[in-house]
Amino acid sequence: MENFTFYAPTLFAFGDGEEKNTGALVRRFGGTKVLLVFGGGSVKKSGAYDAVTASLEQAGLPFVELSGIQPNPRSGKVYEGISLARAEQVDFLLALGGGSVIDTAKAIAMGVPYEGDFWDLFTGVAPIRDPLPLGTVLTISAAGSEGSGNCVITKEEGNLKWGSPKSDDLRPRFSVLNPRFTCTLPPYQTACGAVDMLAHICERYFSNTPDVALTDRLCEALMKTIIEAAPRALEHPADYAARADLMWAGMLAHNNSCGVGRRQDWASHQIGHELSAFYDCAHGASLAVVLPAWMSYVMPTNPARFARFAVEVFGCEMDPLNVERTAKEGIKRLKSFFRILGMPVTLGELGAKTEDVPNLVIHRAEKGFPFGSFLEIGPAQMVDILLLAEE
Repeated sequence: MENFTFYAPTLFAFGDGEEKNTGALVRRFGGTKVLLVFGGGSVKKSGAYDAVTASLEQAGLPFVELSGIQPNPRSGKVYEGISLARAEQVDFLLALGGGSVIDTAKAIAMGVPYEGDFWDLFTGVAPIRDPLPLGTVLTISAAGSEGSGNCVITKEEGNLKWGSPKSDDLRPRFSVLNPRFTCTLPPYQTACGAVDMLAHICERYFSNTPDVALTDRLCEALMKTIIEAAPRALEHPADYAARADLMWAGMLAHNNSCGVGRRQDWASHQIGHELSAFYDCAHGASLAVVLPAWMSYVMPTNPARFARFAVEVFGCEMDPLNVERTAKEGIKRLKSFFRILGMPVTLGELGAKTEDVPNLVIHRAEKGFPFGSFLEIGPAQMVDILLLAEE
């Protein structure tokens, strides 16, 4: 295990009805005027909007609203939010929604005190300093942004979907997690969320760092929980226990508690971001296509790691005479699980085209090659992985 620092200051208020304490939590963490960031009608359908705004009013907190946040959140809403926050002199951001809403709020929070273009903070031109504090009320179990220290935004000029540098200052001061709010989600969103969680864990699990038995087991436990809970939530949307398992697993999958002390990969996410930017598809859907293809491509460099995944996560029987056979069976079962969830697993099912592959690689070049640590991915390797995703 490598040296690491781990700082996770977020307070989590988990359970049915905890959204009623939102206003008190904003007060506790110093907020006196709030910018409430949310998407569309889903938070009103679930009752989350009414409950949260009532809590803010009960706490005597004035607030202004920024609505209309879309999946694959865009820079235009970030600029709009920065201008609104400055004009209204808000001192606290409250994100009501899923990863796209939370990521937009994080980008606004870092952009308000910065005098230049907030995108400078994504490219490293300027460091992230003194972002506005923020809290979240989660309504989708997926991205883990409610406990993480970074965000992902698509810059509309150039269609660049990039992640921000990691900063503990971007971790929410608090996150309210009521699994009930996820019971009204469309099945596709629930499924995409489960894939996103699994991918977050896999980016950490598939590591060449030795002597990481503890975090290996944490990763495996989380993956098994998601694999058990997601089909139950799809079959019985109001199953509170399944929704609760998914909601807490999504946070643990991305707050880095299972990734400390080990080199992490993130190649699948880098390729998936290009697909979701190019085709405006759901992030989880892009990962369902890319992750098995990436696994198949890199597996021969360390088949024992993939064989362990097959045995410990999917219960495959180890073939000691042919470790690669076991490894391939684990990848096959992951792909089958994505199909059970109703996810696309090929480029064609995603709506992508093989002839677009060179353009996807060229577009990625703006951020740079190589990427990944399990196996470094350059332009040729990215092409090969995308072509494997045809199958």
